[in-house]
Amino acid sequence: MMIIAFASSLSAIIGVLIIGLCFKKKLRSIKIIQFFNKESLMHQSVETFLRNNGPFSIRRYSYSDIKKMTNFFKDKLGQGGYGCIYKGKLQDGSFVAVKVLKESKGDGEEFINKVTSISRTSHVNIVTLRGFCFESSKRALIYEFMPNGSLEKFIYKKASQKIDHQLGWEKLYMIAVGIARGLEYLHRGCNTRILHFDIKPHNILLDANLCPKISDFGLSKICPRENSIISMLGARGTVGYIASEVFCRIFGGVSHKSDVYSYRMMVLEMVGGTNNIDVEIDHTSETYFPHWIYRHLELDKELWMQGIINEEDEQNVKKMIIVGLWCIQTNPSNRPTMSRVVDMLEGSLNSLQIPPKPFLFSSSRSLGDSLTEVVLHSDSMIP
Repeated sequence: MMIIAFASSLSAIIGVLIIGLCFKKKLRSIKIIQFFNKESLMHQSVETFLRNNGPFSIRRYSYSDIKKMTNFFKDKLGQGGYGCIYKGKLQDGSFVAVKVLKESKGDGEEFINKVTSISRTSHVNIVTLRGFCFESSKRALIYEFMPNGSLEKFIYKKASQKIDHQLGWEKLYMIAVGIARGLEYLHRGCNTRILHFDIKPHNILLDANLCPKISDFGLSKICPRENSIISMLGARGTVGYIASEVFCRIFGGVSHKSDVYSYRMMVLEMVGGTNNIDVEIDHTSETYFPHWIYRHLELDKELWMQGIINEEDEQNVKKMIIVGLWCIQTNPSNRPTMSRVVDMLEGSLNSLQIPPKPFLFSSSRSLGDSLTEVVLHSDSMIP
């Protein structure tokens, strides 16, 4: 009897396990079917969007095209949080930078909508989008190739060991003006306003003539031109360049003025690059670069910038500094628009006023650290 009872119990247990495995397998099959149905619906939605908004001014490539043009991803140029960038070559012989995005589960229509808007931009200071790839979860962006890479390697001490990587003040000033013009175009010159949200030296590319071009629209947000304040969940951008209102709404609404703040951080880094400034200071003191700049401007002290060879360079550097300090204002409404920034940079130094000192966080780092580490770099250069 005991043997019969044991055998019956064992059979029952085995039966339950078999039923459970069958149910699990069926459930898994249902999930797989649901996933592919969802992918199929999203793909159909995007294809419909493409038909309704075509034809594109840029070419759509297949993923096999991407592999061919990059020689199967042979020459890697950089990597960031949203994908890798490879050097590629089109059939006409022109070089391109191909940004292959990570496996994406996001809204494909949002991706295509962003591609549509960026493809319609045309400005000397905006990198040109040559094409894109949308093939299920495989997505890529094809940009014009910038032979001089990103601005950060020209202004940071660790990246500027070679003398040929150092830029003169005239060129730095022209780069600052060019970036300002590019941002002004994104904010006012497009049919839809594009807010970049990741302006930093790593995302400013330089062509063969060192003309600056704004790149990497991975965090950008598109909104109607008449909108001044936008709704946004969470913070976006790189630590150190994010405006106060982006991560804490108590400082004000998020708008195009958030890009203005990021622009300021970049300009002050261009001015305050360790190779460009010569100050004697106790490296154990608590100093934050904007505080140091304010103090010298208020006391009308010389800034002792290295490499200034004429009065025009000196005036341009001071304009860059004053504009940067206006853009740092904690309250977004006190920051100038990018149109006003361009006017101030191209106008007379005598017409500029020293802005009020905003609330700034002091730092326990040395001045040398502050100049090179005002931002905590989280991504590599991505066009």
